[in-house]
Amino acid sequence: MTEARKSGPLAGVKVVELAHIMAGPVCGLMLGDMGAEVIKVEKIEGGDDTRRSVPPAIEGESAAYMMMNRGKRGIALDLKSAQGKAILRRLLADADVLIENYRAGTMERLGLGYEVLRQEFPGLIYCSLSGFGRSGPYAERAGFDLVAQGMSGLMSITGEGPGRPPMKCGPPVTDITAGILAAMGVLAAHVHKLRTGEGQVVDTSLFEAGITLTYWQSAIAMATGVAPGPMGSAHPLNAPYEAFETADGWITIGAANQTNWLRLLAVLGAEALAEDPRFAANRDRMANRAALAAALAPPFRTASSADWLARLEAGGVPAGPVLDVLAMQADPQARAREMVVEVEHPRAGRMSTLGLPVKFSATPGRVHGPAPLLGEHSRAILTQAGYDGAAIDDLIARGVVRETTARDA
Repeated sequence: MTEARKSGPLAGVKVVELAHIMAGPVCGLMLGDMGAEVIKVEKIEGGDDTRRSVPPAIEGESAAYMMMNRGKRGIALDLKSAQGKAILRRLLADADVLIENYRAGTMERLGLGYEVLRQEFPGLIYCSLSGFGRSGPYAERAGFDLVAQGMSGLMSITGEGPGRPPMKCGPPVTDITAGILAAMGVLAAHVHKLRTGEGQVVDTSLFEAGITLTYWQSAIAMATGVAPGPMGSAHPLNAPYEAFETADGWITIGAANQTNWLRLLAVLGAEALAEDPRFAANRDRMANRAALAAALAPPFRTASSADWLARLEAGGVPAGPVLDVLAMQADPQARAREMVVEVEHPRAGRMSTLGLPVKFSATPGRVHGPAPLLGEHSRAILTQAGYDGAAIDDLIARGVVRETTARDA
């Protein structure tokens, strides 16, 4: 993968990613899919810990790692050595962004904290992702998605209903959201840099990402002084807005305003419910949500999901199937929007990955290639940074750099 193959609105932006697992790599892959050149720096022994997140593995490579790091170039460095740090500084000489999600104090102990690097690279955008952020009483704590989901309130509002055990969201939503927030912060900082030449720290966390996802529930709590709890698939502010069982599966119904409520009743042939004072307006339906669900559920069990979805679409009611992940990936809309794309991996061959969820009319981005093998691009990256062949051979022999070649694959 070369710079010439990059396309997107961030083409020409250089990102050095010192990140592992998920939040930092999400930030890097978002920037990379939008055209930035992302150089992933991994530790010599074992690389990113996600390389050991198995099963599943494809030809010995972690499927999770390959998802989070597609489109990046990779170099393996010993950052504890003086030579490894010198190489990193060489990479930063023309970089716009550095991403790191090490535990608090790690970069400072390596002599690579922002206050040090800004003296040499004043235009550097230093993106720091962590469990709880760079300030506050929890700044030193390690952070994981499960912990952040619990502390942010997400687990208290996720699940079947009152009295059930706390439940996390299926995906690691605080990791993913923190990575997206970080990418947004980097872009805002880049706009500032274009105007002034000045870099800065972009600082976000899994904890803050989780809190951001509680907008509706936080609004309710702030207004009432009561913390809302889990509601299954239902909505805390509108009804009916939840999943209903059909004869052969589940569908979701989004009759979230009065117009769609009346349309739903017409499709169901249950117009009489419009006259029931318990269901007259959204306020009434929310106050009697259990009775509402009980009244609506029986008709849906009389026909298939496909049958109901056809009727609901014809009646103008927002609705959809509950798909598993494989069905989602095969869905024609997901394919049309290029949310499932193929790349050629040196070990796994032709394989699928997820695409860029933001579309640009003038500067389209895309997934630019597979995830790197550990140290796959070390030689090319060092050559680009000005090292000659003999110097690179010496760095590899000394164990400062690790290289994986196409022959190794």
